[in-house]
Amino acid sequence: MTEKNEYYSEEKHGLHEYFELGDFSLVSDEVLLGARIAYKTAGVLNEAKDNAVLFPHMWSGTSASMESFVGSDRPLDPSKYFIIFPGQFANGFSTSPSNAATPQSGGNFPNIMIGDDVIAQHRLVTEKFGISQLQLVTGWSMGAEQTYEWAVRYPDMVKRAVPIAGTAKTTPHNYIFVRSHENAIKSDPAWAGGLYSKSSDVHVGLQRHAETWSVMGLCSDFYKQEIWREIGFDSLEGFLTGFWGAYFAPMDPNNLIWMGWKWRHGDVSLNTENDLDVALSSIKAKVTAVAFSNDMFFPPTDIAAEVNKIPNAQYEEIESLWAHFAMFCMNDRDKNAIDDVYRRVLAS
Repeated sequence: MTEKNEYYSEEKHGLHEYFELGDFSLVSDEVLLGARIAYKTAGVLNEAKDNAVLFPHMWSGTSASMESFVGSDRPLDPSKYFIIFPGQFANGFSTSPSNAATPQSGGNFPNIMIGDDVIAQHRLVTEKFGISQLQLVTGWSMGAEQTYEWAVRYPDMVKRAVPIAGTAKTTPHNYIFVRSHENAIKSDPAWAGGLYSKSSDVHVGLQRHAETWSVMGLCSDFYKQEIWREIGFDSLEGFLTGFWGAYFAPMDPNNLIWMGWKWRHGDVSLNTENDLDVALSSIKAKVTAVAFSNDMFFPPTDIAAEVNKIPNAQYEEIESLWAHFAMFCMNDRDKNAIDDVYRRVLAS
């Protein structure tokens, strides 16, 4: 069994709460034993229970990842909204390869789907909090995939939806990329089919993965203009090691792989007999889909093409050389642009 990875600790990510799901039936008809989802909240649920916002997180993240978008001076104001940050399966806090009990630990973890996350989140929202309508569901990247799944699976519950830098169905190009960074980890012999004893044993695979990620995660002009200097790095190699390498090094390889499998199989049309047009046309939420310019994971053209299939949806594009990772808000311009979207949507 893999040793406990201290990266997934509340000392690093803050206090979580947990919602027990029991033996949880998956979309695949497999069963996730003793399942639970970790979550965090900000603000207070009002008596009418009509001030709730759901903010699922991205691949590689945790429930803490999107907390920085909440504040008394921000559109997501906890004095006004009750904001729930659910942790997706395989994130290291919710049931994951790194913490599941035998026989589903490590490389024996079952394949999970975006639908599994959303069904679990729905149970949290309805059973734990008694919420029947969400003012807003929003998320970035895989959080956007979950946002679309919510809007299709539970159309009467979602009033507004803001998927950011993500699509309702993973494109073939995106699928290939995600599989390639999974395979970069698996190329390390220490991965051992997911049955390694310590996450750090797979450090070569994690480094290869970080290098692969650095190519598609940003854009050519980011590197040509040496934008990494703006955040304190004085060389390209220093940035690759100190930013990307350092980000992934402490994480659990299996968690990343199983979240990646879920990402590349994201597809809301699984709810409508593989008809994406029917799935997107069924959305009742007011959708504002946001793309980041230069994003090679989820190119603006892919996002815009889906928006055209959603009734009364709007498309917005934010210019940033941080490309897909504009959501990291490494400068005030990106942060303000994202906040402006939330401010307009919540005022509508």
